[in-house]
Amino acid sequence: MVAFTWRGTATPQTVVNAGPLALLEPLLDQLDVEAIIDRHLPPDPQLEYSHGQVLRLLLAARLCQPTALVNVAAWAERSGAELFANIPAEKLNDDRLGRALDAFFEQRHSILGSLTVQALQLTGLSLQRLHFDLTDIVLYGAYASSTARPDWPEALPFTGDQSLLPAHLCHGYTADTKMLQAGQLAVVDEQGAVPVLGHCLDGNRNGHPAIRQTFLLAQQHLPLPSDVLLISDRGTCSVEHLARLHRAGYAALCPAQWQDFRAVYDAHAAQLHWQPASFLSLEQQRRRATDSSLPREHYELAVLRHTLTDPTNGQAIPARLIFVYSTADESACRQRRQENIAAIQAGLTGLQAKLQRGHPRCTAATITRQVVRLLGQKAAARYFTWQLVPLSDAEQAALPPPANGHRRPQHRLEWTFDPAAAQADERYDGLAVLITTAPPMHSADLLFGQYKQQNFVELLHHQWKTPLAVSPVFLKSPRRVEALVCLLQVALQAYQVLERLYRQRVPPEETAAERRLTTERMVRIFGVYGLLVTNTAVGRVVHPTRLSNRQRQILDRLGFPTPAELFARRLLPQPSG
Repeated sequence: MVAFTWRGTATPQTVVNAGPLALLEPLLDQLDVEAIIDRHLPPDPQLEYSHGQVLRLLLAARLCQPTALVNVAAWAERSGAELFANIPAEKLNDDRLGRALDAFFEQRHSILGSLTVQALQLTGLSLQRLHFDLTDIVLYGAYASSTARPDWPEALPFTGDQSLLPAHLCHGYTADTKMLQAGQLAVVDEQGAVPVLGHCLDGNRNGHPAIRQTFLLAQQHLPLPSDVLLISDRGTCSVEHLARLHRAGYAALCPAQWQDFRAVYDAHAAQLHWQPASFLSLEQQRRRATDSSLPREHYELAVLRHTLTDPTNGQAIPARLIFVYSTADESACRQRRQENIAAIQAGLTGLQAKLQRGHPRCTAATITRQVVRLLGQKAAARYFTWQLVPLSDAEQAALPPPANGHRRPQHRLEWTFDPAAAQADERYDGLAVLITTAPPMHSADLLFGQYKQQNFVELLHHQWKTPLAVSPVFLKSPRRVEALVCLLQVALQAYQVLERLYRQRVPPEETAAERRLTTERMVRIFGVYGLLVTNTAVGRVVHPTRLSNRQRQILDRLGFPTPAELFARRLLPQPSG
């Protein structure tokens, strides 16, 4: 057992569980996190430890055990993170961490871009194909000082991050909680997603400004190649988005609203040539491999050339519409329609009876509100018509006497259902449309398979909000909230880079489970790893303990140093004699 001295205050002998730090500390070394942050943030001679040192330790805390800033010092002491960082725990109060976040805010996108370059070098990934998705982050606190961020023009309206106001922390469109929106740009392939840039937006913004602003930031902070393909979801699709990328020489792929292209489909439906898509979900692959009796769903594709008009200059943009037919979606659409029709019919029948009973609080106004709420945004609402008809004096007199506490109704509810309209809509069941400006060398089948990998970005949101606990967030100022969210973007990138590096280095003869090992699982494998810390005349002495066989195997495959090797580089050796 090798021993190393540490310059902190001497304490009695103790054992600390460093746990995942044995895995994550060499990862942060590989990503060069501390040095990259320090290159962007000018050193302050009044600070004993640089912002890079402090933020690196905060990253380790989020990767190991997410906790509030006020608890980071206690965690650092309990876990031995202060030993790895060589920073005494008492130096890690929430004020020092907050000042480091303030500095990080001034260069947040620049730092994210530089760290991405390092991650790409480690993993060998390319920025040629990018995926974008938006998620919300829930906040605690009042944040009375938060104000709406001005809309951006087509070019960046600021010279650097220090001029970009923090995102407005406010209620979302359909949420009662305060939040901000976080745009996630990632590289995706069959092994998963690695985030490359994040951007925060006001809590009440949607996908259109999110993808525009993130694209502008990516152009400034990432080494984008000349032939980028940007894939996103339906909430980002617009002619403006497609034209913006086309003017920059890039291509887009995103699903469009079906109603925007239903007339185009109707005009060309008879001439469309359908081909089976090669993409199959893992479950469908399993069913075919095992000759399962469960339904074998599939997709079919049909391509139609299309032309868009750039709204800024009127130029024509060549595009393709990829019509997609899904057998699974067809069944789901028909079942959902039947359920919605049945629910609306039952609800209208119930409201008819309610109105007829003549309850004193049941008025034309209340029934109208309830009908509107019942129909809601359901597509099946289009099949129904309804009206409230005033009752004549004779009709009221012909009604039976009202029950005690009730009165004779003054209206009746009439409604009709159009089964022909519902049947006519069945021809669109299972259909969707993608629009792309990618060149013809990218086949529709290839593009569809790449679009289906969009779910890997949604998995990033799960990793962000669950193991890394990005939500909910509480800090004193909107600046620090956004700085922490951007720092957690670094944590998410590190999380996914670790997974990618391991999967790249697992021998092909290993089991499928080993080849798909996740960072979440690796962190659990390193859940227990101890450091023995003893008190001597020269201060505290750190004795790394032995790794388990599984822990050593993971470090060996990653090419990471052991904790003993790490401490040999960072701490002074124990004096002899």
